[in-house]
Formats: sequence, structure tokens, C-alpha cells
Amino acid sequence: MDKKQRILLENEILLDLWQQSKAGDSAAFCQLADKLYRTLFNYATSFTNDREYIKDAIQELMLHIWEKRQTINIQFVTIYFLKSLRNQILQEFRRNKHIYPYLDLDEIEEITDNHTIETEIEETENYHESQRKVRNAINELPKRQKEAIFLKFYEGLENEQIADMMQVNRQSVANLLFKAITTLKSQIPLLSHWILIIYMLIY
Repeated sequence: MDKKQRILLENEILLDLWQQSKAGDSAAFCQLADKLYRTLFNYATSFTNDREYIKDAIQELMLHIWEKRQTINIQFVTIYFLKSLRNQILQEFRRNKHIYPYLDLDEIEEITDNHTIETEIEETENYHESQRKVRNAINELPKRQKEAIFLKFYEGLENEQIADMMQVNRQSVANLLFKAITTLKSQIPLLSHWILIIYMLIY
């Protein structure tokens, strides 16, 4: 089963849980929330390192979606939840600029379903060390590049889908990914084979 097939299969599972949730099944919604939590949390770190804020934001998002579930139509579950969380966080930042003075809101606004980077690294002998290096390197990327990398390789989205989420054109997405990959390659020479694979995926 290739990456796209895995993503579509996962989306079918999530859609089934969503349909049950929409019909009022709170247990199904809890299961859905549990499946999406880690992805949402990791994505939110593209905007802030405040872990408690992220937890609260996800809880608020889940409550909002549960309350509005009957009016919401979803085709791709993960994308919908990620986009909703992104919009919620940006709205919060705009409302409370004085609380987040360290954030470059102009940059964040420009930023404007399971294949992972780790699965490429697992084939190496030093998996855990490589994993740590990759995470550290990604965390050092500019916010726009970090978000693009997350959506491309952690969530397996196509460039067109990333462009829609980030509210930029497809070429901008390709540029962000290219810059991020160039930086990662310079910092992690051992992952040159992985970098080549990513480069081929982008173009």
C-alpha cells in the first residue's frame, strides 16, 4: 500500500468516526479527537512553543466543533481540523497581540491525510539519534518553512492542498520546501538520501 492509499484509508476511518459524531455519538467524537490530538499538537508548535496554550486551544477547538457538528460538512478530516486550529490560533494572536509580543504576526499570516520523516530514518542504524537531529533541525526552521515541512511530510499533503491551507500559491509552497530542505541537508549530511527523496517528491 503506497502513501496515498494509506492516507485515503485513514481518512475513511476518520470520516466514519465523524459521521457517527455528527449523529450525536460522543464516544466516537472522543475517539476521533484522540486520533487527531498528536497531529494537531505537533502542528500547533509551528506557531508557538507554549504547550499549555496548545492544549487549551485544541480543547477549545474540539468543543467548538462538537457544538457546531450538525452544520459542518467534511471531506478530508485531518485537513479540516488542522485548518480550523490554524485559524483559531491566528485569531487568538490577533485579538491579544499584547500577550504575544514575541510573535511576528505578519510572518505567521504569510504562512497563510501517513508517511513521516521518521519512517525514512528508521532504515538507518542510528534511528533515535537521527530522529532527535531531525526534530531539532526542523524546530530551528522559520515558521513558514516548518509548517510546510509538517504538512508535506508528516501529513502527506499535496502541494496544492498545502497552498490552500497556507493561503499561498503552489510555487510559494515549493519554494518554502526547497529552502527548508536545503537548510536541513546542510545541517544533517547523513540524511542526504532522505533529502534526495524529498526533492523528487516536490518536483
